[in-house]
Amino acid sequence: MDDVELHREQILRHVSPVITGRFAGFQTSYTRQVKIGQPALMAIFVAASITQMISSLLRMRGTRRSFKELKKGPEFLVTPVRIRDDLGQIYEVEMHGHLPQSALHRDDLVQLTTTPQKDPTLPVRLTQVVNLTTMQPLTPRIPTMWSHLGPALLLQAIIGVALIAVVLALAFS
Repeated sequence: MDDVELHREQILRHVSPVITGRFAGFQTSYTRQVKIGQPALMAIFVAASITQMISSLLRMRGTRRSFKELKKGPEFLVTPVRIRDDLGQIYEVEMHGHLPQSALHRDDLVQLTTTPQKDPTLPVRLTQVVNLTTMQPLTPRIPTMWSHLGPALLLQAIIGVALIAVVLALAFS
């Protein structure tokens, strides 16, 4: 057994929804994809496709993302965050999204609000940080299905639903 194994710090999982301690640092970030519900995506995609078909008949140009691209979902940044409590024990939580780099400094006293993740093998997810040293509340933001689809596609879907409603109203009147 080498010296690295003997002096490795033990990282603990915290189960309480609130963790108070000293900020020990950010670990290496990586990306993960947000899962998107297929039924909602299909309805939006079909409604937007109707509008896009009509606009192509009227020779209006627009960019169109494929269903396969939309189905993948947005990627968000996952950053492991380490906190040291008063006893010197280190806890790790996952932060999804971004915080300003200047918001937390090593050894700042922080209070984290966390929630468990669907996958029990993952650490708890950070939902809010209060930097007790500066009294600044911070909330990381992650992309949603709506931000991934974008306002243009959502507007096309709304117009498509309105067109379908008008055609059905005319057909049954």
